[in-house]
Amino acid sequence: MVSILGTILAFAIVFGVLVFVHEFGHFFMAKVVGVNVETFSFGYGKRLFGYKMGGTDYRISLVPMGGYVKFSGDEALEGLKQNTEPKPGDFQSVKRWQRFLVILMGPVMNIALALLLLAFINMVGVSTPEYQKKAPVIGWIEPGSPAQKADLFVGDEILSINDKKTATWSDVELAVGTKPDRTIKIRVKREDGVAYVDLLTESRTRFDMGYAGFFGKILTQVNAVTANSPAEKAGLKPGDVILAIDNSPAYLYRFIETLEKNPGNELDIKIQRNEAIIDLKVTPRKEGDVGKIGIMHGAKSVIMKYGFFAAFAQSYKDNLKMIYAVMDFLKNLITGKASTRQLGGPIEIANVSYIFFRMGFLPLLSFIAFISLQLGVVNLFPVPVFDGGQILVLSLEGVFRRDFNPKVKQVLMQIGFAIFIVLMVFIILNDVAKRLPNGWDSLIPF
Repeated sequence: MVSILGTILAFAIVFGVLVFVHEFGHFFMAKVVGVNVETFSFGYGKRLFGYKMGGTDYRISLVPMGGYVKFSGDEALEGLKQNTEPKPGDFQSVKRWQRFLVILMGPVMNIALALLLLAFINMVGVSTPEYQKKAPVIGWIEPGSPAQKADLFVGDEILSINDKKTATWSDVELAVGTKPDRTIKIRVKREDGVAYVDLLTESRTRFDMGYAGFFGKILTQVNAVTANSPAEKAGLKPGDVILAIDNSPAYLYRFIETLEKNPGNELDIKIQRNEAIIDLKVTPRKEGDVGKIGIMHGAKSVIMKYGFFAAFAQSYKDNLKMIYAVMDFLKNLITGKASTRQLGGPIEIANVSYIFFRMGFLPLLSFIAFISLQLGVVNLFPVPVFDGGQILVLSLEGVFRRDFNPKVKQVLMQIGFAIFIVLMVFIILNDVAKRLPNGWDSLIPF
C-alpha cells in the first residue's frame, strides 16, 4: 500500500510539474498578446474542483492525462463557430504570428525547464560515476558476450559507433543502449592501429535495452559493509575505493569475478581511503557456489560541480544529446529497427517516478528534466492534436496569406485526436504487457 501511494504521489509531482509548466507557457504568452483565457485545466473531462479569477477558470479535471488552456473564441476547443466575427480578446482576433507564439510557448517552456533543471543540478553538484566522463577504453569483457564474439579486447578504445564519435563512456552507453538486437559498426583504436568491428548487440531488461558486454575501467567503490562480514573483518569501510585485487586492477566486474571464483581463499586488496593508500587482506566466504565478502558496491563516484555559465553550457550539451537520442529512437521505431518495449507510458513513468522520488530531490529533478525535454520535443511534431500540428497549420496559413476553412481545421483536429487516442491506448497496453510473463502474447486471447 505504501509503494502504491508513493507511486501515485511521485507521478502526481512529476506530471503536475510538466503539465503546469507546459500550459503556463500557453497561458503566459496568451496574456502577453491580449488573448482572454477562459480555462486553465489540469486533466481533461469533467471539472472536479477549482476556482475562478480574472475571467479564468483554474480547475482540476477528471482524467489526469495532461491538461489544456482554453482561449476565448478558440474553435479547436469550443467547437466550430461559423459566420462569427472574432471579438476582441478571442484567439482568432490576434495576428497570426501572435497565435504562433502562444502555441509555440508550451513546448518551449518544457525544453527551457529541462535546460534550467540540469543547469541547477550542475551548479549544486551531483554524484556521478567517474568513468562516464572518461575516454571509452575497455577494461573488462563478459565471457561469451557480443563483445567477445566480435573480437573486441581489453584496452581497445572505442572511437565511434555507426560513424558517430564516442568521446566518453556516456556516449557509448547511449549509442549501444538504444540499439538492441542490431549490428553496430564500431571503430576502435589499438596498439597496432585502428580497426573496424561489427558487433551484434543483445536485448536486455524488459525495456529491450541494447547490450554489448564490454565495460570501462570502472573502479569499485564500497557503499555499505555488512556486520560481521569478511569485508568488515578485513577493515573495509563505506567510501573505500578498491584499486587492486591480487596485484591486478580491481575494475568493477573483474573485482566481482575474482571474489566469486575464490571462496575461502585469502586475497590481497589495495584500497584508497580519502588520500591514503592501504593494503588489506580479505577472505571471501562461500555463499551458494560463489565467494562473497558482504558489501554493497558500485562504480566509483565523484561530485561534479560547475560554475554558473559552465553549468548552462553543460546542460545545453546534455540536452542536445538527449534530443538526438529521442529523434534517433523515433526514426528507428518508425523504420522497425527499435522495439516498442522501449516506449514508456503513464504506468512506466509512474513507476520510474517513484524510483527517482525515493532516490532524493536531485535525482527526481533530473528525471523531471528528462521527461520535460521529451514532452517538449514530441509536442513539436506536426500531428494535428499536438502543438506542432497547430504550428504547422499556422505556418502554412502564413505562407498562403489566408486562414484555412474552419471545417478543414476541425477535420484535421478530429483525425489528430483519433491518432492520439489510439497511441495512448497502445502505450498503456504496452506498459501492461511489459509486466506480464509472456508480454503481448498474454494480452492476445488467440
